[in-house]
Amino acid sequence: MNQVTEQACPTGKAMGRLIGLSAIGIFIFFIPISLQGKQSIPLDHMVSWLRGALGDAGAAWYAMGMILAGAVHPLVTGRWRESITDKVFLLLKWLGLAAGIMAVTGAGPAILQAPDMLPFLFNKLVISVGLIVPLGSVFLAFLVGYGLLEAIGILVQKLMQPIWRTPGRSAIDAVASFVGSYSIGLLITNRVYSSGHYSAREAAIIATGFSTVSATFMIIVAKTLDLMDIWNQYFWLTLLITFIVTAITVRLPPLSTMDNHARHREPECNAGNRLGVAWQNGLEVAEQAPGLGKSIIDNFKDGLVMTISILPSIMSVGLLGLLIAKFTPVFDWLGYLFYPVTWLWGMEDGMALSRATAAGLAEMFLPALLMGEADFIARFAAGVVCVSSVLFFSASIPCILATRIPLKVGTLVVVWFIRALLSLLLAIPTAMLVASWQ
Repeated sequence: MNQVTEQACPTGKAMGRLIGLSAIGIFIFFIPISLQGKQSIPLDHMVSWLRGALGDAGAAWYAMGMILAGAVHPLVTGRWRESITDKVFLLLKWLGLAAGIMAVTGAGPAILQAPDMLPFLFNKLVISVGLIVPLGSVFLAFLVGYGLLEAIGILVQKLMQPIWRTPGRSAIDAVASFVGSYSIGLLITNRVYSSGHYSAREAAIIATGFSTVSATFMIIVAKTLDLMDIWNQYFWLTLLITFIVTAITVRLPPLSTMDNHARHREPECNAGNRLGVAWQNGLEVAEQAPGLGKSIIDNFKDGLVMTISILPSIMSVGLLGLLIAKFTPVFDWLGYLFYPVTWLWGMEDGMALSRATAAGLAEMFLPALLMGEADFIARFAAGVVCVSSVLFFSASIPCILATRIPLKVGTLVVVWFIRALLSLLLAIPTAMLVASWQ
């Protein structure tokens, strides 16, 4: 009886943290609310408010400050000396700084100031990512620090492990990416991997298989491809195909051959006591977690580092990808790798869809831009592939390289090709099925 009494106080504190703080995190990231005629998650409303408060000029110069910091940061830390890849990305960051200056000032060649070039990259991607990652990282402290991940991990363990070969807690990463942002999902993955709760293979699977663009960005894709009248079918089928592709990819090299050792493993339990073990495990983590202030500061620091790491690369790599797609045959050549799939299904716009799929390696939005005028099946397939491929050089690949997850550029390109090929193979018959419903 005395032992129970002694544990009552810490358990009460832990319950308050697990239930109260985690509930705030769930509300911020996952509960859509309507404000001023717009329905979205609270984090998106906060970003919209912050962007409005800053104004166009303020948001632009804020983003430029982050880009400048990102260009200087490798020089200060000396990380640029560690590998050839780091040296290349240092150069790209400084090219991104130059591109950012041109975007803000309107200087430079007229061809770069076309609406689908620098203005698109800077206004649609850089400013949005630059605001959502630091702000989102503050509220990550509520979501990932006080037992919620651990509790959910136990509950869905039997689903995640056999299908995707990842711990149950990775379900949070997947949902965070689709509801919030791939950058938020990667921020969670990096934090959990750094704490030893993911192996290198598990972190790589999550980063390359779940951390795709958010549902809000998928709306932009659907609008561009004129798919909003079938939004529900597009969203849920894309989600399904993305996770099917991930389930296949994890069983193939290079992901299947990565190290699978983690310092901390989720406790195994049988179905009979799963809820009790999940609750107890969450309470233990909540009890031992640092104070809220420290968690917020630590997560905010990580968010700032990630922000300054990816913004310059979005500008430089994204611009190079757009220029290559518009003025060279490079993506035509790469498109031949995917053409057998479109030929197999007898696609009228098969070569165009193959080329658009290849262009997605540079920037995920390129397939949507290139296929906006195609027939329904090609448009639907392009909309699925650009999301399900997950990896692209303008943002997600630099974002992954900015984490501690041991993935190299070559490995990421191989994973992208496998994902793009499988996505296309599934997306075309799915599009045909949806077309038959209309």
